[in-house]
Amino acid sequence: MISNKNKFVPFFCLLPATIIFLIFIIIPIGYSFYLSFFNWNLIAPTKEFVGLQNYFALFTDPLNRKIMLNTLFYVILLVILNFVFPYLISLIVKYFIRKMQGAYKIIFFIPSLFSLVVGAMVFSWLLNPVSGPVALLLRKIGMTLPNWTNSGLMAIVVLCLITSWKVFGYNFILLLTGLGSIPQNIIDAAQIDNIPRWRLIWDVILPLNKGVSIYVLILTIVQGLQYVFTPINVITQGGPYYGSSNALYHTYLNAFVLYKTG
Repeated sequence: MISNKNKFVPFFCLLPATIIFLIFIIIPIGYSFYLSFFNWNLIAPTKEFVGLQNYFALFTDPLNRKIMLNTLFYVILLVILNFVFPYLISLIVKYFIRKMQGAYKIIFFIPSLFSLVVGAMVFSWLLNPVSGPVALLLRKIGMTLPNWTNSGLMAIVVLCLITSWKVFGYNFILLLTGLGSIPQNIIDAAQIDNIPRWRLIWDVILPLNKGVSIYVLILTIVQGLQYVFTPINVITQGGPYYGSSNALYHTYLNAFVLYKTG
């Protein structure tokens, strides 16, 4: 039992983290909610109270609906590129190739060490529709690279590819490590019973790896939308006409560029 003298020690240990969480998370969220009822540009000394007008504008403006659809498309594409594909490749490496797993981890993880700004600039140069290496190569075989910066959907695809270049390897290692933690005796027992490999993966391996896969799925959605902010800011700035913007970048644009804090 904890004596009365020491029962407050755990609370004192948690106090620094609680203060930091309160200052940098709870108070800013509360103040942002407070500002949502005002029309303020971060500069004027007074704030104009507008009630629920900002919320009406948020849900009735066609531009905001477009931004939400873009965000949904981002989420779906990021989940496919950064969760489904890494999962498939980790299954192939673990149960079909088996050799050189350490080499695959290193190869896929190397892009994670580079800055997204660098990645955005490199991809922007490689995929330049006029003078980029990919455009020149396609031109030699009689094809042309579409001007993806003028198409919202194509720009979103390219921006997600840049983000995947950064995130793919990290998710691959997490999923491969999760598969490696599955008890081998369960897999051996299934193989002795001559269970087909696809049934073994679907009915045994995937359910046993559910905890890691759910964690990676949530991480993919949260970090993906955070990481894609940098390529948007470097390459498209949300264009053409907000065609490649998403909720995170649109929030930044309204708050710190257009000064519409409400």
